[in-house]
Amino acid sequence: MAASQPVIQLRIQLDEVTPTVWRRLLVPGKARLSRLHDMIQAAMGWTNSHLHSFTIGDKRYGTQIDIFEVPDDGTLDEREHTLFVTLGGGVRRFHYEYDFGDSWGHEIVVEEIDWVPLVLKHGVCVDGQNACPPEDVGGVPGYARFLEAIADPLDEEHDDYLVWVGHKFDPAAFSLGVANAALQRVR
Repeated sequence: MAASQPVIQLRIQLDEVTPTVWRRLLVPGKARLSRLHDMIQAAMGWTNSHLHSFTIGDKRYGTQIDIFEVPDDGTLDEREHTLFVTLGGGVRRFHYEYDFGDSWGHEIVVEEIDWVPLVLKHGVCVDGQNACPPEDVGGVPGYARFLEAIADPLDEEHDDYLVWVGHKFDPAAFSLGVANAALQRVR
């Protein structure tokens, strides 16, 4: 019989956005934070076009990019740390930031940690609500303005925004099937 493995249930919610955008994921506890980043991108509907970081407890984890000469700010390499180990001190909430320009903050709540005899190979989205904002919309205030403009056909930016997002955007849209198909591609 195989040894038990940790499976962690997370609730990921985009900060300060109306309508509330959230996903509930089951993730392998042994996943590295770099892989968790990929799972969040897939489940939320982001395009992985920007830098990101995790703040777990009093530590910050992120991508180490050798091509830039960035002063050491104490950020730990996310490729070297697993989710389960970083939560070892009983951390029940942590933060994920995506796109340092638009500053999309995500509160992540650890809802449950189970030990199962089967290995979970990829993340699974079990629930969620509402569409993720378009990339590069200008953060929370830009998204609010975007929603206002696309809801009003008389708004001077209405047509431009719709063209920019491919002629349609439904802030209430969410498909569990699409989220899980994207998660299956994360390796």
